[in-house]
Amino acid sequence: MKNYNLSDAQTLEVYRIGLENAERQDVIANVLAELGYDSQTIGEGKQLWSFTREVYENNDKEEDETVSAYVNFSQSFEELEDLFKVHRKKAKVVFRKSPDILQRLAVSGAYPSSYIKKMESIKKFYNTLFADVPLLNAMSKLKVTDAEVQQAKVLITTVETNRGEYLKEKGESQDATMKKDMAFAKLDEWMQEFYAVAKIGLEDQPQLLEALGKVVK
Repeated sequence: MKNYNLSDAQTLEVYRIGLENAERQDVIANVLAELGYDSQTIGEGKQLWSFTREVYENNDKEEDETVSAYVNFSQSFEELEDLFKVHRKKAKVVFRKSPDILQRLAVSGAYPSSYIKKMESIKKFYNTLFADVPLLNAMSKLKVTDAEVQQAKVLITTVETNRGEYLKEKGESQDATMKKDMAFAKLDEWMQEFYAVAKIGLEDQPQLLEALGKVVK
């Protein structure tokens, strides 16, 4: 039976040993050949193994790329959010007597909790400031400069680009995981039959199953 406690890498290693020693160990090779597992049949198993190994490595690569893309996205968003929170507090002070302006700047009420609502609030805030010179001049009293507003707008673009890249990588990783699972399912099925036949053929010499990667008590 398949050992579900093993990682994918460990499973691949067990299968590699089993397939290689099925040909390299003469006694095992002869027994298996008599039961239909000659070099040609073992070669089919090796092809399945090679394909699964390739798919496994691709999945591993896609997962690494997803993690990297998420780090880029989260860091850029954290930088933008930190800048916005400072500007938001200053705007609430500057326009504390003008609730209509606070509404226009999307800073009235509680700070949003979801990413989408945060980004909509941030974009509305900076777009409004950027388009309204008197408002920006008023904010300059608390040292909110045009350069900082420009910086925020650049960060907005960076965040949205990075999030798009992260979601792309995430989708590719999920697709790679699905393909990996399908490949392992086919390889597992082939190997379980292989081990079942080997167990029958080596019934009188069960310790030889160790050479195929199976622990025998």
